[in-house]
Amino acid sequence: MFGKEPENQTVATGQTSIIAQGCKFDGKVEVRGTLRIEGEYKGTIGTPESLVIGKTGVVHANVTVKNAIIGGQLFGNIKAENKIELQSGSHVEGDIKTKRLVIDEGVFFEGNCSMGSGERKTPVPTHAPVPEVAGKK
Repeated sequence: MFGKEPENQTVATGQTSIIAQGCKFDGKVEVRGTLRIEGEYKGTIGTPESLVIGKTGVVHANVTVKNAIIGGQLFGNIKAENKIELQSGSHVEGDIKTKRLVIDEGVFFEGNCSMGSGERKTPVPTHAPVPEVAGKK
């Protein structure tokens, strides 16, 4: 009904809140469960289980979620605890931080991406001291 639904989508068992196509909303949204945006939203989105931006959705926000599926447009930074999926035709301008990232063909993405927990598995190599040149102090 609202566009492509991923086959392996993990959806929260709670309620789904919808900002429908044709609806414009400015402010801060905090919901439990899934937030689906098909209209236009400006503000801050915090802690939904899943965020779904449909093909007609336009979001100007900084986002903190567990999982996100972007099919429309997102202008702002997004941080997802688990996974972000950028569907074909989506447009994202902002930084992404997540453990898992799926990018379909035909996605526009401009920004920086950081994946993982922030801890490096291999230590950064240390440089050996520069040998002194004879005759210099």
